[in-house]
Amino acid sequence: MAAKLGGTTGGKYSIGQNSDINVTPFVDIMLVLLIIFMVTIPPATIAIKIDLPPATNSPAANKKPLYISIQKDRQIMLVSTPTTLATLGDDLASRLDSANPKNETILIRADREVRYEDFMSVVNQLQTDGYYKVSLITENL
Repeated sequence: MAAKLGGTTGGKYSIGQNSDINVTPFVDIMLVLLIIFMVTIPPATIAIKIDLPPATNSPAANKKPLYISIQKDRQIMLVSTPTTLATLGDDLASRLDSANPKNETILIRADREVRYEDFMSVVNQLQTDGYYKVSLITENL
C-alpha cells in the first residue's frame, strides 16, 4: 500500500492512505509470463491429411443461364426471343433442358426505366406458372 503525502484532508504534514491499486508490478509480471509461455510452447505444426475426391465438371456448370429481359418499351425477351406474359411459362418450359423445369433458377434483368408495375407483373406471372426460384441481375455503376 502506498502513502499519500499532503492533500485536502489534514494539515501540511499529515500522511493519509492511498487506496488506489498500483497495477504496474502486475502488468510487468503478466508480460514476463506471456513471454515465457510464448517461448516455451511449441507452435502447432500438426497437419491433418485429408483425402478429397477429384474435381469433376457437373452438367449444371456447363449450362448457359436462362434469363428474362424486360425492356423499357414493355417488351419481354427470353434470352433473345420475344415473348409475352401469356406465353412466358410455356416458352420457359420449352427452353429449359431439364426433367423438372420449374425447379430451375430463372434470372430477370430489367432496363433502368422499366416501371415497377411491369417488373412485378413478370414476377407474378412466373409464380403463377410455378417458377419460384427467381434471381435478379443488377449492374453496379
